[in-house]
Amino acid sequence: MGSVNISHDELNGRSEQHAKRKSSKRILVTALAFALIVGAVIFLVVGVNSDDKERDKDVRTNRLGWGKSTSNAVKDACSSTLHPELCLSSLLGYGGLSSKAGPMEIVNAAVSVGILAVEKAKAHARSLSRPGLDVRQRGALQDCMEMFDDTLDELYDTLSDLHNMSFLSMPKHAADLETLLSAAITNQYTCLEGFHLCKGHLKQDLNGQLRNISNLVSNSLAMVCNITDGANQALGNVDSLSNRQRRLLSERFIASDGDGFPSWMSAVDRRLLQAPARSIRINAVVAKDGSGHYRSISAAVAAAPEKSQTRYVIHIKKGLYEETVDIHKNKHNIMFIGDGKGLTVVTGSRNVLDGSTTFHSATVAVTGKQFIARDMTFQNTAGAAKHQAVALRVGSDLSAFYRCSIKGYQDTLYVHSLRQFYRDCDIHGTVDFIFGNAAVVLQNCNLMARRPSAGQKIMYTAQGREDPNQNTGISIHKCTLTADSDLAAVKRSFQAYLGRPWKQYSRTVIMQSYLDDLIQPAGWHEWAGNFALNTLYYGEYMNTGPGAGTANRVKWRGHHVLKTPTEASPFTVGQFIQGNSWLPSTGVQYSSGLI
Repeated sequence: MGSVNISHDELNGRSEQHAKRKSSKRILVTALAFALIVGAVIFLVVGVNSDDKERDKDVRTNRLGWGKSTSNAVKDACSSTLHPELCLSSLLGYGGLSSKAGPMEIVNAAVSVGILAVEKAKAHARSLSRPGLDVRQRGALQDCMEMFDDTLDELYDTLSDLHNMSFLSMPKHAADLETLLSAAITNQYTCLEGFHLCKGHLKQDLNGQLRNISNLVSNSLAMVCNITDGANQALGNVDSLSNRQRRLLSERFIASDGDGFPSWMSAVDRRLLQAPARSIRINAVVAKDGSGHYRSISAAVAAAPEKSQTRYVIHIKKGLYEETVDIHKNKHNIMFIGDGKGLTVVTGSRNVLDGSTTFHSATVAVTGKQFIARDMTFQNTAGAAKHQAVALRVGSDLSAFYRCSIKGYQDTLYVHSLRQFYRDCDIHGTVDFIFGNAAVVLQNCNLMARRPSAGQKIMYTAQGREDPNQNTGISIHKCTLTADSDLAAVKRSFQAYLGRPWKQYSRTVIMQSYLDDLIQPAGWHEWAGNFALNTLYYGEYMNTGPGAGTANRVKWRGHHVLKTPTEASPFTVGQFIQGNSWLPSTGVQYSSGLI
């Protein structure tokens, strides 16, 4: 890893400062949590190898003043990870573990090591920014700096959650931890993606550090999964241990309410999304004609309070708003209310061919948590010939979109990271037009394929899960997958597929949806040869329509025709994105489980 000019004490100081800046809502440690810690220690013990390499590591641990029990505990914890050698070597060099370190202290150390690596990579990336870089290089470095900051926030939040240990007795908090670490892994690959059209050696200069960070965070995620699985087993919930490959965001939750809303949406937000706009208390009005508080959406967002604990509602009157909008991560609880699809339209045309990165091509980008929007259109008009051109990018945790239209061509909707929900939305595009690595459910949506450029194939999805422990994936439930008006007359001239595997552990499930006859009999398409065909997870359950037949589907190991509700339920709103714990607050209508 190399040396980092930050001490363990300084890291603790930063962690404490960060924790003070956050308003913690976690419960205090319970007696059950402490009991489960003991159970987790027993669960983590999986045996110790005694070959020469392991004895050499014992010698090194003794030189550092570790006891044998400490080194064994570290080996045991690292044995559950995907990168055990890196895990062990990074913890050997950390120096912040006590002589009686147990699983919780080891996980804390692993996360802290990741923070140090991010700090080092961030400093290196900053040093690479110099006069003479072209627009692509500057844009890619900008992506990386943003990703480093987001990763640091997510890792410090993880430390805060680990310190109060409520995740051991509260499965919801365990899902929060897994979500944070999953997003932190995704960020590193987003940084790398920005360099794919860049000249020079910037990508090579950062590649090693970025992959190192990803692997370190992967190790932390594996440890958290292992401990929470052990705690879950102690509680008698053993199903989550049966197949790590299918690890879901919240397998432990069974949907309990059937009123059409995931429970993470509060009653207040539920009313906001269902109520007529005239009955809602509006904080700011945007109007092109000057009749509101602001003429642009960006100006209204800039004036909104930071880290608000209550909903801040911005009414955007009908009109065409030609601007790019960024809802920054410090802008919490923002809500957009438009006057309807096609009436309130925010539009842009940034695209990769003209020099943007995919990440920063978005017309609207949302990273402030708990964002919700209703009754408006997000659009990128760059067109099919301009390739990647994002209309809406979302990295907002616990965000929801209701009765919105999202229009573009290639890469229309970038579901980048964290937990998201889309209900009664229209999503238009051509190639990979729903893509990213969030934990996302699209429900009752119209997914409409547009006419692509000559020779292009239509791909509804391209999911980007990089690690088998990430709790991410795209779940499409009760939607219609059809041809848009510009494609309908010529749909026989183009091949359309449900998706292709952008990354190694790509995961997409389509359930109880209508598939039009434009869907090819094979259903799914490879990305490049045999890449990911054995490690992906693609599922289909009780779909209807002329394109829904599974007899001639791909024969990949990772493709599954789901036959029972037990197989399909983990991908529902209630279970996959913990919808029953947060969607009620947004007011977005939803179905918690299967029909």
